[in-house]
Amino acid sequence: MFGDIGFAELLLIGIIALIVVGPEDLPQMFRQIGRFTAKIKSMGREFSRAMEQAAADTGIKDVAKDLKSATSAKGMGLDKVKEAADRFEKWDPIKNAAKPSGPARPLTPPPMPATPPAVTTQTILGPETQALMDKQAAKKAILAETSEKLKAVEAKPATAAADKPAPKPRAKKPVVAEAAAAKPPRAPRKTKKADEA
Repeated sequence: MFGDIGFAELLLIGIIALIVVGPEDLPQMFRQIGRFTAKIKSMGREFSRAMEQAAADTGIKDVAKDLKSATSAKGMGLDKVKEAADRFEKWDPIKNAAKPSGPARPLTPPPMPATPPAVTTQTILGPETQALMDKQAAKKAILAETSEKLKAVEAKPATAAADKPAPKPRAKKPVVAEAAAAKPPRAPRKTKKADEA
């Protein structure tokens, strides 16, 4: 409580108390302050004991203990995950590859049997997968048939167009002749001299 107050501050407070209270009443005042602080401390201890007793009666300690064990890393199995992660981080593939664990064996494939066993797709695949594969095969067959028909249709007009003669181009009429035929010829202009005479 008085941890922040140094010796110089305590000496100053003592001198002021000596001047204000007086030398005769100073010991009695310190006794009263001591009793008051002791009473406050005892009340605080009583309060904390009562709270602990109430917590023990209601079972809060058991619930807190269960909650702590349920949320602990060991209770959830996370300690093993952490150990595995630590081992993975410390694992060095180059270091482990340099030291083979056993004698080196030649890499030869296993011998093949003389006749392979008869395995059909029906035995390997399930019924849903087989049905899906059948649908896909039917779609491919329809697509191939349609593309063949389209190729045949596209080939016919190309050969038919080669057999037909090219159409003759149309002759265009002269535009000037039509315009001249539509308008009447223009009358010559009159001059001023002809108007005066």
